[in-house]
Amino acid sequence: MTEGSRPIRVLVAKPGLDGHDRGAKVVARALRDAGMEVIYTGIRQTPQMIVQAASQEDVDVLGLSILSGAHLEILPEVVRLLREQAMDHVLVVVGGIIPEEDRRILLDLGITAIFTPGTPTNRIVEFIQSKMKARGNP
Repeated sequence: MTEGSRPIRVLVAKPGLDGHDRGAKVVARALRDAGMEVIYTGIRQTPQMIVQAASQEDVDVLGLSILSGAHLEILPEVVRLLREQAMDHVLVVVGGIIPEEDRRILLDLGITAIFTPGTPTNRIVEFIQSKMKARGNP
């Protein structure tokens, strides 16, 4: 981090009724250990709650962890609300169980990356750092 710059701000959220958050907490810790500022909203968040928190926290990245199978219902709503709030600049990454046939739909929608269970946390960290650096955020 250079003088005058701020750490990458990441909001990690668990949308929907999925109550399993161990993976989200592991990723949040890895991001924090890499120097990012991480805000974890906890489980059972609605798309509205997530976008409101992302706006209030002025985040650069939104990390969504979803294991419930409701990704095609919930994630499009999150992206729609982000656009509605003029937050198109927020990088949206998703982790969880996303069937191969659904990944292209989500990527076409505007999700930047999808990380499946077992992805090394350093790969997620490096991906976010690379994308933010390409946008001019060190």
